[in-house]
Amino acid sequence: MKNNNWWRDAVIYQVYPRSFADSDGDGIGDIPGITSRLDYLHDLGVDAIWISPFYDSPLHDGGYDVTDYREVDPRLGTIADVDELIAQAHKRDIRVIMDIVPNHTSSEHEWFQEVLRSERGSAAWDRYMIRPGKGADHAEPPNNWKSVFHGGGWSRLKSPDGSPTDFWYLHLFDSTQPDLNWQNPEVRAEFRDILRFWFDRGIDGFRIDVAHGMVKEEGLPDFDYDDTEPALLGDAPHAPFWDQDGVHEIFREWRLVADEYTPPRIFCGETWVPSPERLARYQRPDELHTSFNFDYLTANWESKTLQKSIDDTIANHEIVGAPPTWVLSNHDVHRHASRLAPVDEAGDRDLHRGLRRARALTLFTMSLPGSMYIYQGEELGLPEVFDLPDEARQDPLWFRSNHTDIGRDGCRVPLPWSGTSPSYGFGPTSHSWLPQPAQWAELSVEAQQGQDGSTLEFYREALRIRKASTALGGGDLKWLDHVGDVLAFTRTSADGSSIISVLNLNNDVVHLPIEWGRTALIASSDDIAFLKTEGSGEFLAVGPETAVWLTQ
Repeated sequence: MKNNNWWRDAVIYQVYPRSFADSDGDGIGDIPGITSRLDYLHDLGVDAIWISPFYDSPLHDGGYDVTDYREVDPRLGTIADVDELIAQAHKRDIRVIMDIVPNHTSSEHEWFQEVLRSERGSAAWDRYMIRPGKGADHAEPPNNWKSVFHGGGWSRLKSPDGSPTDFWYLHLFDSTQPDLNWQNPEVRAEFRDILRFWFDRGIDGFRIDVAHGMVKEEGLPDFDYDDTEPALLGDAPHAPFWDQDGVHEIFREWRLVADEYTPPRIFCGETWVPSPERLARYQRPDELHTSFNFDYLTANWESKTLQKSIDDTIANHEIVGAPPTWVLSNHDVHRHASRLAPVDEAGDRDLHRGLRRARALTLFTMSLPGSMYIYQGEELGLPEVFDLPDEARQDPLWFRSNHTDIGRDGCRVPLPWSGTSPSYGFGPTSHSWLPQPAQWAELSVEAQQGQDGSTLEFYREALRIRKASTALGGGDLKWLDHVGDVLAFTRTSADGSSIISVLNLNNDVVHLPIEWGRTALIASSDDIAFLKTEGSGEFLAVGPETAVWLTQ
């Protein structure tokens, strides 16, 4: 673990802790559960894990509503458990990245509780975005901002006796998640302290939640929503609550903290911004190391959109000397095995083709320059669970939309590890905090382990080849011309070794020049063949919705 630049081409596995592994049988995944599965992650071939929040929290938003940034939720473990996890991960050459949630706290955080106990003008009030309401009786919110989780973005503050005050607090997410005021020096100092608290315990970096939303436009002007609901972190350019220039000053302060350590710690931003050019600004040499590329995630199964996203991302990151970061699934979006599935006129998804496309796009993505994040369970080919019982749902999107938006629970269903009945090895009992589909018995780690052609073994082999290849590690990318809906490029390293990566997005077989490669290192399906005919000579036949890595 001596490579300080490991993050430039790392494969990082996201753990959603409540859904990864349950050690004590309460149906909730926990820190000891993660530690117990580190050998699995090591064998998978990942370089690091990113763990979603495990701080003390009332869990109104899956742990992204934090009451204490220096404590572990007792349902998930203890500080000692985290120390043991870090130590055991490092023994296996796996680095550990935590989540930090700086845009907002829980309304049960001591700071916000102090707001409720104190009067206007107190230091407590200035830590949050609190403004007087509009109108003679202040009964209207300060502006028209909406919550990403549906409904209004402001809630009225109440006095200790429960009566409404003249003031409102901003919450771009749930009403239990008041937004912090990042113009306040005390807020800035507190979070620098929190960074050091966890860095001192040995973690290797932070993923920053809502990294683009911490600073709001001066004056908090109204926003033209064009009669639409705000998308999950994806509103139009120049929204007064996203991607404000002031966030960069904060990240320069944070970078100084990270660079105090040996080796330096790293940051990855959750930065939903309108263009690759805006994204690259977060990766300037004195700011964040990497940021998720959501432009690529939303390109889905469109060849021109994918190629443009790749080109724009690489070009803009080269300007600032940073590597791109690719991601296809996470805890906030539908799993890409379902998202990529064709939908018929009746609204039914073809999950067989969805998984086929997901494997192909994953293999293609693994061959791109830069780092990549894998979301837990995608290596098992897990689909999105759309049909959870209404009474099981916990996402605030479900509640704030009056049960019209099913939210994100479907990608957070606990993993199947073994066995033929719930909880499929997730824990020692049959209980899991979200119910698991019956068909997941066929998708468990145990069911796929050692099985040729399984999605798990496909991921393991792809990651093994990727790690061993100098071409995929740091090679240049050059596109190859081909007619039809095919993307192909060459990665060539300084030592002259090269790999050609091909993605056939067509619904039919395509014939490729044999000069591209006579050996298939790995393919996402069995539908490839090297053929020879009298009329056209040798060629490579690649089946529909298939990716392959080629070499001579």
